[in-house]
Amino acid sequence: MFDVAIVGYGPAGAVAAGLLGQAGLSVYVCDRLNGVYEIPRAIALDHEIMRVFQQLGVVQAIEPFCEPFTPSEYFGVDGQLIRRMTMVAPPYPQGYTPSIVFSQPPVERVLRAQVASLPNVTVAEGVECTALAQDDEGVTLTVAGAAVRARWAIAADGGASALRGMLGIPLDDLDFDEPWLVVDVMVNPRGLARLPTTSVQYCEPGRPCTMVIGPGNHRRWEISLKPGEDPRQAATPEGTWALLSRWLSPDEGTLWRQSSYRFHALVARQWRAGRVFVAGDAAHMQPPFLGQGMCQGVRDVANLSWKLAAVLKGEVAGAAAERLLDSYGAERQAHVRELTSRIKAIGAVICERDPARARARDARLLAEAGGAVRDTPRQDVLPALSTGLITDTPGAGSLFPQPRLRGRAGPDTLMDLRHGCGWRLVSDGQLPVAAPPGLTLIDLGAEPETEGVVAAWLRRHAVHAAILRPDHYTYGSAADAAGLAALLARWQQR
Repeated sequence: MFDVAIVGYGPAGAVAAGLLGQAGLSVYVCDRLNGVYEIPRAIALDHEIMRVFQQLGVVQAIEPFCEPFTPSEYFGVDGQLIRRMTMVAPPYPQGYTPSIVFSQPPVERVLRAQVASLPNVTVAEGVECTALAQDDEGVTLTVAGAAVRARWAIAADGGASALRGMLGIPLDDLDFDEPWLVVDVMVNPRGLARLPTTSVQYCEPGRPCTMVIGPGNHRRWEISLKPGEDPRQAATPEGTWALLSRWLSPDEGTLWRQSSYRFHALVARQWRAGRVFVAGDAAHMQPPFLGQGMCQGVRDVANLSWKLAAVLKGEVAGAAAERLLDSYGAERQAHVRELTSRIKAIGAVICERDPARARARDARLLAEAGGAVRDTPRQDVLPALSTGLITDTPGAGSLFPQPRLRGRAGPDTLMDLRHGCGWRLVSDGQLPVAAPPGLTLIDLGAEPETEGVVAAWLRRHAVHAAILRPDHYTYGSAADAAGLAALLARWQQR
């Protein structure tokens, strides 16, 4: 019997297999396709995801396929700049460029190579899971006609998830449904010379659209379709080049992918059914206006993997284990719903079809900015955790920074590389601290950081210490010795 079976070997499934395998668990992962899907779907990552990739040990292999995300400039009805989305300024709080564009197929190959290096992970490709049954001891999957037995299972099999259907889990519609054409083009030098040097949101009532600057000469367009337009015709080469004609001609680039989609905002009503969890696109779909689709799936499995590992290793048991596993759905569903509402608000800015309301939107955004557009970091849009395994203390639920720690007679080192990714107690050295078993103490008074990212976080929240979860979210914080004693006691009890 495997510890965990994963159905779906896209990015979320591969990261789950890597994290669970790295934790020493026996893992089975399968997918109906053979090999990596060679068409790019996701194009954006952020520094939180790079921190997960760091944990998997694949950052250096992935970096050649990544570039910093350019600013995104929003232009209104009359072509005026109305908003600019950027990234937070250095020093970067997670140790990596905060917003990144990447090429998905080679990055997935790197993730799969890392999984293949783990002897305790079994990978089956080109096979389909056709049935699922559960009992008190585990889950039985029928894969290619054979039974696969595991204590727990993760459905990461995409937006049309067969397992989610078998479990009878409905999707809640968060009220977004629009037809768009997504086009990826490898642009030649002549075409590149004609294109904008930043990513652009064209907030035009006639046809809202987006151009994203990807790595190298990869450019992506997301073009809204008008009522009555045939999505199938739009996705033909002739239809696509007609829609691209304001930017490029066919002799200035090569189509890599053109697909018509309905952009949805959907979230699973429940994220756990007995011993099976849903994750990634099987659990949610959101409009692409902030490039968070793949990021959300990686957040799902990063949240779930350490909790499953803790239960399977016997670190928690009984009712506490059930509460820990249930916190996955509570935390991720609330986070996905809140982020989706924020993405929808960005989409409402882009997609206004009424010219009068669009002009009023432009005037309002410029008035709110005092008449001059100011940079808005994309990271400011991301919410913190609002429920689950967190406390009611300043900064709880937020992603904690990863500082560079001064080298011990050697180079400076990122915190997770030096101290791992378990439960950690980080202190600025101002409070008397004795970490109980199960918590790694990181005393920045004795082990100084070099860029001040933790000092800024502690100062912003008016605290001197914080407990971090294995997924780098803040469990709780303390401003004084009494507060720290209470926080530690609460952590031990929970």
